[in-house]
Amino acid sequence: MDIRSIRLNNLKYAVHEAGGVDRLAERAGVSRKYLDQILQGFQGRRDKNPRRVGDALAARLAAGLGQPAHWMDLPHPDLWRERSPDAVADEPTGRLVSFHPVRLGRPDHGNVLIAQFDTGGAMGNGLELRDQPGVIQSWNVSPEWLQKNVRGFSASKNLCIVTGFGDSMRPMFNPGDPLIVDRGVQAVEYDAIYFFRVGSEGFIKRLQRIPTATGLVVRAKSENTKYDAWDITEGMDFEVFGRVLKVWRSEDF
Repeated sequence: MDIRSIRLNNLKYAVHEAGGVDRLAERAGVSRKYLDQILQGFQGRRDKNPRRVGDALAARLAAGLGQPAHWMDLPHPDLWRERSPDAVADEPTGRLVSFHPVRLGRPDHGNVLIAQFDTGGAMGNGLELRDQPGVIQSWNVSPEWLQKNVRGFSASKNLCIVTGFGDSMRPMFNPGDPLIVDRGVQAVEYDAIYFFRVGSEGFIKRLQRIPTATGLVVRAKSENTKYDAWDITEGMDFEVFGRVLKVWRSEDF
């Protein structure tokens, strides 16, 4: 399945998830008319080519759904089947990538599903999280639990789970511990703990904004004192995935 077909299937699911083209266009801040043209196979007068989901539109749609930037580029056949059981009937089983058959970050029988962060969708070739001992795929929580235990999040649809990796943030949390991350925060606007990447490697660090004579410096600091702090400079390939809101630290008995 080529990228054009994948994006078209994801667009159709996005319309289903948002409750219609109008609502999706509003959430993503894009043209409803253009979305209609893509869905209807409208052809341009000059090139006679059907309208398609380009890179910029794909990124805006993903953001409107509260998903990572490259979510539109990955096949999600389980989600497509939710929209239509025959949507991907001819897709080989070995190519099924997505394993979340329910709506991400949305109520499920009165509860809210907090899904695993999609590291494969974070970048084209996947995101490397070193020393991660398995993953927590999802939590299904009640609205009351969410209200009492997780505060200050942008929207429930933006929440995801990241499974702790490495030992640089000990004793705050251990490898394998669950972390709740708010994907609605994608910039370092104040000092806090963030989930981010530099190049293809993912990090969870305390990011501190430090004013200097030459401008603002963002310093990445570990809780484990054996690790040195380091600066994120302007030339680095740096992207914030979200702010860490809550961590649980495990203990063995």
